[in-house]
Formats: sequence, structure tokens, C-alpha cells
Amino acid sequence: VVLFPEVFLPPLHSPMITFTPLCCPSRSSILTGLYPHNHEVRNNSLSGNCSSPLWQKGPESEALPVYLSKQKYQTFFAGKYLNQYGKKDAGDVSHIPPGWDQWHALVGNSQYYNYTLSVNGKEEKHTDSYEKDYLTDLIANRSLKFLDDRSPQHPFFLMLSPPAPHSPWTAAPQYQNDFGDVKAPRDGSFDKPGKDKHWLLRQPINPMPNSSLTFLDNAYRKRWQTLLSVDDMVEMLVKKLESIKELDNTYIFYTSDNGYHTGQFSLPIDKRQLYEFDIRIPLLVRGPGIKPNQTLQAPVLNIDLTPTILDISGVNLSSVNVDGQSFLGQMAPSLRNGSARPFFLVEYTGEGHPTTDPACPKLGPGLSQCFPDCVCEDAYNNTYACVRTLDSENNLQYCEFADSESFVEVYNLSSDPHQLENIVKKVDPALLQAMNQRLIKLQSCVGDSCRNPPTSFGNQCLKNGGSHHHMTPSLFSSSSFISSQ
Repeated sequence: VVLFPEVFLPPLHSPMITFTPLCCPSRSSILTGLYPHNHEVRNNSLSGNCSSPLWQKGPESEALPVYLSKQKYQTFFAGKYLNQYGKKDAGDVSHIPPGWDQWHALVGNSQYYNYTLSVNGKEEKHTDSYEKDYLTDLIANRSLKFLDDRSPQHPFFLMLSPPAPHSPWTAAPQYQNDFGDVKAPRDGSFDKPGKDKHWLLRQPINPMPNSSLTFLDNAYRKRWQTLLSVDDMVEMLVKKLESIKELDNTYIFYTSDNGYHTGQFSLPIDKRQLYEFDIRIPLLVRGPGIKPNQTLQAPVLNIDLTPTILDISGVNLSSVNVDGQSFLGQMAPSLRNGSARPFFLVEYTGEGHPTTDPACPKLGPGLSQCFPDCVCEDAYNNTYACVRTLDSENNLQYCEFADSESFVEVYNLSSDPHQLENIVKKVDPALLQAMNQRLIKLQSCVGDSCRNPPTSFGNQCLKNGGSHHHMTPSLFSSSSFISSQ
């Protein structure tokens, strides 16, 4: 977490961690403070519970804005909500999630032009006029109007969710030529073979062909271009808070829902993988009681956002059903006592199409996101769970895949921060067993057992030799294998 004093965005270099590197499950966790195995949103499809009737009747009814509304907060949402929101089978545009006073939500996935909004339950169609329709700017302008129209007698909460930097990467006209010479960084695991990793990481072309390199560099530049409008939005919002004399009373959180890779392990572009480049995301915070220009080293998860915001609002967290924990005490020790968790869960349910992609006829069914050059970024059995351990003695990641390979990946990030070597065959079998048992507990944790599970590894340590051994299977349910249609 970067705790920043600047008016606008400083360099984004300090991470939060998302426990599932995909839009809808991560956003559902941000809204509820729950791990995916508890809110049951598995992927971006309606069958995967993304904005489904089950979600609406269950976790959504106890989400962040519901509690804030009970605290007399005036609430405002604008932008992308969940990938399936507003579609016919998800309640169409008339569905307004409980707790929101002002609702300006995008129907479906990210767009910059030619989209539909639900504006307080009414359909509002937009075309391709920059001045009227560019979504990032529209979100900014409507948030400013909300601040002008609000009652000064009650606190307020705004959640702004612009499409940037999601594809289709449509920059505002004034920014379409920026970063012309920028390329994706060629460091770390860029274009390195994933020969000791799960089969999905063993299939990319290595080294990447020029067509993939050109594609990913173009995507990298365009993503940066779209973020310039987000920077403008933050500037407008901060200046407005200054002008109405509320900046010193307001907490601002700046973050994302998932990481992204551009060429790592020869995967051109996407997310969905267990590695640091896909699970680490920026988090910047400013607000009362926070000392500026500091970086917190302890891990923070996106399930911690809801309890932290509720803590700020005065809600008694013991009455709230969350798996995350407030990090207000870590940011502002003068306001709260706070302690960091030493380990946490990362989980993901893979998606695959039941038929072969016509553009890649040599590939079989069960795959998805196969572009460019028929390099697939996901599959139905890209389903995994990891325990990430980060304390004064350990910086480890242990992952199990739910497929016939019974595949395990282990990384010592202290000596191998880019996760180049899977050391599963070099680890003390007792340590592997301990991490396996820890993972099993985390996969079924609820509430306090997610925040305070057993912590000790005993006396096990890394070693130079050794072989893999039989471990207890982790808790993957049959629902983990639902395919995207």
C-alpha cells in the first residue's frame, strides 16, 4: 500500500494482492469482503454466478453499500459493476443493487463508447461522441454533480469504476498519440519458457514471434493511454473535494480488480494466472490520520477493502460477515491497532469453451482466450488454489491444480521473485505437507478462520534435494469445472 500526499496520481509501484486474478470474482470480493469460495462467484459468466440471481439474493444483499446506507451515508456508483450486470437473465437494467442512492452502471463488460447504462434503473443508451459519451469522463462529471447535489448533513461514499485500462483500450482523442515509443518491459520473466509449470504455461511459443510482440506492445501503450483520462478524473475529484472543503475529511482508495501480463512466460496478454504479475495490483490511499509518503510492507488483500471502509464509517466489524480484515490500524496507528496476516489464499476457477476455436483448429475443446497466434491463456482445468506465505522468515507460494496431472508449483520468492523455478522437488516433504494442510484449511475457511488460521510451519525448511510425495487432495468441488458458454 502506498500512502500518498500528492494531489494526483504518483507512480504506481506498491501492490495490494487480489486472491483471484479475474474481473467478476475479484469485484464481488471487493464489494463483500469475502473469498470466492464464500460468495461463490467463480468466473465472468452468468453460469459462474457473475451478477446471477443467486448472487443478488445472497452476497449482494449484504454488500458494502448496504452497511454504509444504514450508517446514513449518501452512496453513488458509476461505471463497470459486474460483467453480466444489466443483461436479461441478470435482472436487466431495472435491477439496482441495495444500498445505492445514485446508480449509473454499465451494462455488461468494459466499453468506452456505444454502451448502455442503467441510470437509477432506467436504460440510457450512448453513442460515439467524445464530449457526451466517453465513459471515463462521463463517470467523472457525474461524480462531481453528485458532490454538488449531496446533503452536507450526511457523509458520502462514491465508487467510481472506469473501463480503463481494460480492452478495447480506446483512449480519449487527445491521448491517442502518447507513449508512442513505449514497449512492454523486457525484464523478469518476459518471454521466458514455463517448462516446469502447469501444462497451460508449457504451451506458448518460445521465443514469442514478432506478431505476438507487436500485439502486446501495442496493447501496453494503449492501456497507458486510457489511464491518462483516469488521471484527469482523479484530478477533477480531488480539486472538487478541495473546493467544497471536504478533502481533509475524505479517504481516497485507488486500486484495480486484477493484475495483467504482457509477455511474461511467453503469454502475450491477459490475466488469470497464479503468478505475481497477475495477482498483484496497485493500492494507493490518502486520508485523515494517514502519514504521507509511506509504504506498508505487510500484505493487503482486496477482501480487506470492505472491512476497512466499514471500520472508517464506524460499523462494528464483529457484526459483519467478512473474510477480510481492516487495515486502518496499519495505515493510521493513531486511530486503530492493527496487525498483518502472515499468509492468505489465492483461488481461481478456469474457463474453457466446449468446442474448438475455429481460429485455432489444431487445438481441442476446453480452452479459451487463444490469441494472438493461438496461444491460450485459459482452460477449464486452469483451476488452482494457492497459499501465499509472507512473514519475517518465509516468502513462499504453494499451488495445487485441480486436474489429472495433480500438478503442484512452489516458489521461494525471496531468492526467485519472478517465479522462474518451480522448486517442488527441492522442498522438504514435511514442508510440502504442512503447506498442503494449510491450503485445505484456507479453502474451507469462513470469517475469523480466514483471518486467524494456524500459522506455524514447525521446523521444516527449504532444501536442495528431495522428491515429491503424496499429499491430501485439496478441496476442489465439482462446480470448479463449469465451462464458459
